[in-house]
Amino acid sequence: MQNGSRLISLKNGFHLFTRTVGTGAIKLLCVHGGPGGNHEEFENFAAGLQPLGVQVSMYDQLGSFYSDQPDFRQKANQQYLTLDYYLSELEEVRRQLGLKDFYLLGHSWGGLLAQEYALRYGQYLRGLVLMSMIDNIPEYITHINALRQKTFTPAEVSYMQAAEKDQRFTDPKYQQLVQELYRHYVTRHPEQGPRHLVATHASAVYNHFQGDNEFTMTGTLKDWDRRGDLAQITVPTLLTFGDHDTMPLASARRMQATLPHARLVLTPDGGHCHSVDNPSAFFQTLREFLTDVQADVQLEAHHE
Repeated sequence: MQNGSRLISLKNGFHLFTRTVGTGAIKLLCVHGGPGGNHEEFENFAAGLQPLGVQVSMYDQLGSFYSDQPDFRQKANQQYLTLDYYLSELEEVRRQLGLKDFYLLGHSWGGLLAQEYALRYGQYLRGLVLMSMIDNIPEYITHINALRQKTFTPAEVSYMQAAEKDQRFTDPKYQQLVQELYRHYVTRHPEQGPRHLVATHASAVYNHFQGDNEFTMTGTLKDWDRRGDLAQITVPTLLTFGDHDTMPLASARRMQATLPHARLVLTPDGGHCHSVDNPSAFFQTLREFLTDVQADVQLEAHHE
């Protein structure tokens, strides 16, 4: 597979940005979070995994910053705002990049897609990495509400709930409270992340699937649940979360016990974007997982 950035043409006529970096026998395909994020969260992965010899591929999903951005207000384009579409898109990217016997890593929304992919296309996978994503949304909703109640006073929680009921998401006080939650539980060290002079987030995609922010799950994914199917994923799986994640760690522990071949590791001082918060700890975890799977080491033992 040739390294570098290139556009691929999908069967639907749209174009996606892809980027492949690093060299080695281990092939890793990364799926970004959001929905509506982009590949940049993975730009340092080849360097972080360099001692192992890993070729890292990444891409921007339809609507995301470097790929085609259709007007989703048009009815003809709304057919693409489905989980099935983004799963089929992932498989088309896999085919065009020529990946087989590869590792699939998904962060957040990308981890949701990765679980769906493993259930439908597991024959292509060597291993699976789920970053900050559990197997259902209802437990996530319960947890983010509990985090908000733990962090704020009852009056502040009530203020946020009233703003959400009235859809006053741009209210300055509401936004201030949201940003405080983000600093605690999403990206604890944002100064280490990518920088742009313009907004890069695909809000239309994010709002459709998620809602206004990480703490208001009102989008179409709110009922997604794969708890009953998780045991069908039999490839070696790494579950990696920040120790201050928005995702409930009790659910992560249940997933580790349910999956036949899984390891759970928590990144210290990490939020939902723990590869940004603490990259040295995160890459150590990922290197150990890849090394052990390549050596066929059993994964049932785990550490936190």
